[in-house]
Parts: sequence; C-alpha cells; structure tokens
Amino acid sequence: LAVIAAKLNCAPDVHAIKEALALALPSVQGQMENLAVDMGYTPGVLALFYKVAIGSGVAPLVIFMGVGAMTDFGPLLANPRTLLLGAAAQFGIFATVLGALTLNYFGLISFTLPQAAAIGIIGGADGPTAIYLSGKLAPELLGAIAVAAYSYMALVPLIQPPIMRALTSEKERKIRMVQLRTVSKREKILFPVVLLLLVALLLPDAAPLLGMFCFGNLMRESGVVERLSDTVQNGLINIVTIFLGLSVGAKLVA
Repeated sequence: LAVIAAKLNCAPDVHAIKEALALALPSVQGQMENLAVDMGYTPGVLALFYKVAIGSGVAPLVIFMGVGAMTDFGPLLANPRTLLLGAAAQFGIFATVLGALTLNYFGLISFTLPQAAAIGIIGGADGPTAIYLSGKLAPELLGAIAVAAYSYMALVPLIQPPIMRALTSEKERKIRMVQLRTVSKREKILFPVVLLLLVALLLPDAAPLLGMFCFGNLMRESGVVERLSDTVQNGLINIVTIFLGLSVGAKLVA
C-alpha cells in the first residue's frame, strides 16, 4: 500500500495501513492453516495444549478455582472497609486502557478498543484473568499480555517496598494488625454463595471466572472435602500452570 501511494504521489496513511494489516492478518492465518491441512500437516502437541487449555478457557478457570481454595475471606468479612483497598486497585486497569487508547490516538501504536481492554487487565496484576480476557478479546496479543502480566506480578516484591517506605512512617509500618472479630463458619460459607449470585445477576460475563473462584473457596470453607481442597490448592493448580505456560509460550513470536 505504501508503494502504491508513493507511485501516485500521495502521502501514505500509516494508521490506515496498520489497521488494514491488522484486519487482514486473521484471514491470512486462516488461509495458511487451510493450506497446511490440505498438505497433510496436523496440529502439534503445543497447538493441542493451546486449544484445550486456553482456546476453551479451561486453564484460567481451573487456576481460579485453586486460588479460591487458597483464599481466606475472614479478615475481609471482619473488616469490610478493606474492600476499598481492593477496589482502588481497579484504577490500574482503567489507567492502562486509557494509556493504550492514548497511544492509538496519537498514532504511536495502533490498538483497537478490544485490544486496549485486553491490555488494560494487566493493570489488575492477575495473570489468569489477563489470559482469559485476552483470549476472548485479543487472541493475537495473548502471548505478550501474559508475559507482561506475570512479569508485573513477579516484580511486585521489588516495586512495593520503596513505595511503602515513601508513603508510610516507620511507626506506621510497625503497627500489628489484629482481626477485629471472629468470623463464623456460616458467614464464610454464605459469602462465596452470595458473591456468585450477585456476579451472575450483575456481571454474567464474569460469572465463569468468579464462579470457579467461589466454588474453590466453598470447598475450602465447607470442610467436608478437605482432600479435594488440598489437591486443588497444590497439585492441580501446579499441573495446570505448567500446561498454561507451554500454551502461552507457543503463541509468542521472537
């Protein structure tokens, strides 16, 4: 397109060219896949891992079930005001979305709105959520988003300490936090059930992720399936993480 524009003595629209290439890429990939099938090639083991683990969305869901089984909501139920701390973390998501759209607006990097939304979830510092959402909205960015999200999570121990020291005094950092009250077992069991119902009614698109999270937490708090809860927290989540890493790595381009 740029060559044709030069022949016609026209200034090429770089932004339009990038959008055209982005729209044409899925079609070209589909044609190449059909050509490979016609020539007798079959998907390899990594393609199978990707299809089962990420293409179907199973791996992030299973990991969320494991995270739910490892989570103790006792401190949150004892002091609901701490919910605001978690809510404040969501500002990172919107800031990242706006940042991606700003880069697109000034023509520095071309991002569509779904791509910007998939990139924005990196601001939540949650790897499984980033993989699940990018697989739905922007599969072409899945590898880069997954690497960015997990790198961000790995760097948190290096990023947090200087910020904490800058914003708090030594006396404040030595405050010993105690649980305000004892949370009953009934409260801990009802919380994931009520949470799932609210999410299913208000945010049905997020119901699969939060549903698995609440199911894992319910296994932990019910106390009647301790063996299964222990398996989900340790063995199962580690195995799925291995296949998830292989699947994401297969999507990366050097």
